[in-house]
Amino acid sequence: MKRSQKIFGVAGLFNTPDEIIHAAKSVSDKGFTKYDVHTPYPVHGMDKAMKLKPSRLGFITLAFGLTGAAIALISMYLSMAKDYPMIIGGKPFFALPAFIPVTFELTVLFATLSTVIGMIVFFFKFPSNSHPLHDTDYMKAVSHNQYGVCIESDDPDFDEEKCKSLLNGLGACSVEIIYYPEGVGYNSLSGKFLWFLLLVAILVSGGTYFALNKLLYIAPFTWMSKQEKLTTQSRSDFFKDEFGMRTPVKGTVARGYMPYPYKGIAQQPATPLSNPLLPTKAVLETGKKKFLTFCSPCHGNYADGDGRLRGQFPKPPSLHSAKVRDWADGNVFHVIMVGQNVMPSYANQVTTDEAWSIIHYLRTMQKAKNASEDDIKEYKKEVTNNGK
Repeated sequence: MKRSQKIFGVAGLFNTPDEIIHAAKSVSDKGFTKYDVHTPYPVHGMDKAMKLKPSRLGFITLAFGLTGAAIALISMYLSMAKDYPMIIGGKPFFALPAFIPVTFELTVLFATLSTVIGMIVFFFKFPSNSHPLHDTDYMKAVSHNQYGVCIESDDPDFDEEKCKSLLNGLGACSVEIIYYPEGVGYNSLSGKFLWFLLLVAILVSGGTYFALNKLLYIAPFTWMSKQEKLTTQSRSDFFKDEFGMRTPVKGTVARGYMPYPYKGIAQQPATPLSNPLLPTKAVLETGKKKFLTFCSPCHGNYADGDGRLRGQFPKPPSLHSAKVRDWADGNVFHVIMVGQNVMPSYANQVTTDEAWSIIHYLRTMQKAKNASEDDIKEYKKEVTNNGK
């Protein structure tokens, strides 16, 4: 690299970490502000010796991180609570815990990108391939096994002779004057460059077109696009009507599944089904879980008709009424499977066994809230026996 006669700075080399720490402190004490220290590895205590102020990069990270969090929360609020509100399991429209993962991801994304971009653009002023220190003996030495300090000519107190004398007095084994490189210009509008750019554009666009439109449709590269299967709503040459999606054969039932015999009938069956499950601990735990998930949003956690959706839907009746308590389990099962009034069918949300488990859990709550004196005496007796 050819050098001009314009001085960039005066650089001195030192042999030990202690020497460079002392040199950096002395240069800083002399009032120099436009200087830098170069070492082959981070040297502990260098920040203090150079009297460096805390980096302002953290403010950029904080500002853009908070911006990412705000954008995530505002976007989810506008889309899921304002423009297109959805009721999911009885949760509020603005369900903050459910929005935290997306908020966290956007916060990290904005913070990291802004940190890298801010560091390169605002603090490093973009990488400079023609920096005066490049390809100098000084930079080769500090990149290997020596330590150096360079006082730049932009410093208000810079004086070539005084800087050389200072570095020599600090014990520098070598002092070097660094000059700016001679400027080398390139004509980006020259004919050769434009022809080269055009050739690259033709090769890239042509190769992309061939790969995406020709190569992928030539065997054996078609093994992903041409498979022995039918995708949703695709045409089929196998069937006479050419429909790929087939409706189930009329009257058939999936193996292991017994359809509800009163499906589509709003009125209660004259002879309701009986509960096939025993109220074991596992069944009650399943019933509680499914009740709190699907039933409590309207009926409340304890079936009192005070659910979380009050004001959004008509208030449902309490499930502790004499009517519901006197119902057979099959009557309650029918309402779960078919629905009643504004309550939709939950046959697609819960399985048959889960519906029966919900009924067992409901009976437990009804018995707890409407316990008779005999039930209370029996409970006390059982507690006493268990205590013994």
